[in-house]
Amino acid sequence: MSSASDPSSPPERAAVPTQAVIEAVAAREGVDVTDVEPPAYEPLYTVVDPAALDRLFLTPSGARSNACVTFEYEGYEVAVYGDGHVDVTERSVTGETDISFGRSFEG
Repeated sequence: MSSASDPSSPPERAAVPTQAVIEAVAAREGVDVTDVEPPAYEPLYTVVDPAALDRLFLTPSGARSNACVTFEYEGYEVAVYGDGHVDVTERSVTGETDISFGRSFEG
């Protein structure tokens, strides 16, 4: 698995989109994925329905979805794409986005 402290390492693919989101946030924060839990972090389900997000992108046939879902989580704008990519972009004070970090999941 790629190191959270080495963003130049190629990302590995998570099994589901929600796991890819948590891994990308952990990597962006420079913490272990197991640290992204309450009370330090709000639960992902407070901003998005994890089961619905996973179902939207994981099809039984393995076909890719054309969907894209974006939401805010822990000060980041998170974008989940049908091609299996997850972008976590830091929100600036002005509300504009900058500094992106990505992960992928098996689709």
